[in-house]
Amino acid sequence: MALFIDTFVNRIDKKGRVSVPATFRAALTGQNFNGIVALPGFRYDALQCAGIDWMQKLVEKMGSVDLFSDAHDDLSITLFSEAKQLAFDGEGRIVLPEGLIAHAKLVDEAAFVGRGEIFEIWQPAALEAHRAEARRRALEKGMTLKNGGGAQ
Repeated sequence: MALFIDTFVNRIDKKGRVSVPATFRAALTGQNFNGIVALPGFRYDALQCAGIDWMQKLVEKMGSVDLFSDAHDDLSITLFSEAKQLAFDGEGRIVLPEGLIAHAKLVDEAAFVGRGEIFEIWQPAALEAHRAEARRRALEKGMTLKNGGGAQ
């Protein structure tokens, strides 16, 4: 499983090309597709991204939703119809399609944000506002993770 941590801000050139952070590319090594999958975020003006293996997990999870139901139809069209496979070029860049650029309100920079098994691409100022608000909510609610019992 790929693991994405840290935040990186990279420039977007006039052709929509942006370098995916080297650590993110390294986490995707060995997958069936040499690139990423990106789709518009559901809750925020950001892009949700991962390797093709993550998309395969989503397909498998769709098996738990009744085929031909409204829920299956809504989820499948939302998840897969706007998802894009974006191949790495020789320099580790991807080309962001106009629709994804518009959704995330990207102009000349993109913030790559590790979120564990996925990463997101944000407009940098929007990310900072979101991160501050998320931190405030987490602290206000006293959110913590339970200790898993330590190392074995």
